[in-house]
Amino acid sequence: MENFLGLLRVNVLRGINLAKRDTRSSDPYIIVKMDNQKLKTSVVKKNVNPEWNEELTLSITDPNLPIKLEVYDRDKFTPDDKMGDAEFDIKTFVQVLRMRLQNIPSGTVITKVKPNRQNCLAEESPITWENDKVIQHMFLRLRNVECGEIELQLQWIEIPGSRGLLCDS
Repeated sequence: MENFLGLLRVNVLRGINLAKRDTRSSDPYIIVKMDNQKLKTSVVKKNVNPEWNEELTLSITDPNLPIKLEVYDRDKFTPDDKMGDAEFDIKTFVQVLRMRLQNIPSGTVITKVKPNRQNCLAEESPITWENDKVIQHMFLRLRNVECGEIELQLQWIEIPGSRGLLCDS
């Protein structure tokens, strides 16, 4: 993988006010896609405010590609019901990574990504320097559904010895 830049940890924290697809609730799970990668969270039974706290890891080769989320309701005897989708990009996150931040107090907000027509952000998404790591926290508003948001946190994973983003080119 000569274009390999590094690994992105996507911590899928929780869903907020997800749509009900069964009689009173839903059994939601999330599929995270980027390029030809596809990762899936576990199913949370009977909950429209699920807490996953699951870390999924994507290999990043092109930071210009969007990351897409699809939320589904797990059904036993019929095809799973779609509960919305969202997407976001990591361009600003990668720009901050390339700044080579050092000697900055933990908790410093480096920048904020604002919601716009090209992203699914529900509110400003801060990119912070925490414990010598770049972290982005975001709430994504689901599309193609009546309600629901997903809370995520992004973190870059350094690979010792790799020629990724943080190496001099």
